Amino acid sequence: MEKVVLITGASSGIGMNAAIYLAQKGMKVYAAARRIERLESLKQYGIIPIQMDITKEEDRLNAVNLILRTEGRIDVLFNNAGFGLFGPLEDISIEDAKYQFDVNLFSLARLTQMVLPYMRNQKSGRIINTSSIGGKITSLLGGWYHASKFALEAYSDCLRLEVKQYGIKVVLIEPGLIKSEFAQKTYQDAKKFENSPYSNLLERVKKQAENDYIKRHVGSDPIVVSKVLFKAITRKKPKTRYLCGKLSKTAVFARWILPDKVLDWILLKR
Repeated sequence: MEKVVLITGASSGIGMNAAIYLAQKGMKVYAAARRIERLESLKQYGIIPIQMDITKEEDRLNAVNLILRTEGRIDVLFNNAGFGLFGPLEDISIEDAKYQFDVNLFSLARLTQMVLPYMRNQKSGRIINTSSIGGKITSLLGGWYHASKFALEAYSDCLRLEVKQYGIKVVLIEPGLIKSEFAQKTYQDAKKFENSPYSNLLERVKKQAENDYIKRHVGSDPIVVSKVLFKAITRKKPKTRYLCGKLSKTAVFARWILPDKVLDWILLKR
C-alpha cells in the first residue's frame, strides 16, 4: 500500500524537494503551503497541492478532511513549515515573537492533534518534524527562532513517548546549513534594525550572511534532507533524530564538548 503523506511548507526549499522526492518514490503526496500558486509545478509529479496557512484553523481542518475523504488515511505528517525571526531580542516585539512560536510550534502541534486520532485508529503513522541544529545550538541574533526550535525538540520528545503505544513513531530531522530561501531571509532581516543599539552585531551578521548565502551560496542541497526523510518514513525502526546537511554534526559536537564561554567566544568571533 502506498504511503499517504502530508507535507507542510512545500512551496520551496526542503518542503518542495521532499514532495518531489517522495512522489518519485511512489508515495501519494499532498503538498501544503500558504501560497498555493507556488505549488502548481508539483502537479506534474502527481502531487496534490493544498492551500494552507499553517496558523489558520480552518485551513488545517480543510486539508486534513480533504485527504481523509480522498484517501481514507494519513500515514505520514511531515511538519516542515516554519521560518526564522532574526534580530536583537531587545528590539523584536513580543507580538512578532509570539507569531514565531505560533508558526514553528503551536500551529504544528495543532495540526498534529488533528491527525493523531486517525493514526491511533489505524495503529500506525509517522510524525516527522523539521527541527534544526538551531534546536541544539544558538547563533547570534537568532534568539526567538532558536527558542522555538528548542521547544520543538522537547515537544517531539514528549510526543514520542505518549504515542509509542499506538504504533506511531515521532522523528526529528535536524538540518544544518541548507540552500534555501530561509537562509537568505537572515540577511534580509538583519537589515531591519538600522537604529538598534546592537547595530554593530547586526552589521557583522549582515556581512557574514551576505558572504555565505548570497555570494558563496553555502549549504547543502535540500536533497540531503529528502533522503533522510525517506529513511525516517520507510525504516521499520527509524532513529529518533537525524542530523543532515553542512555543519550539522560539527555544530552539535561542539555544543556537547565545549564549555559555554568558549562556544560564546567562537560564535561572537564568527
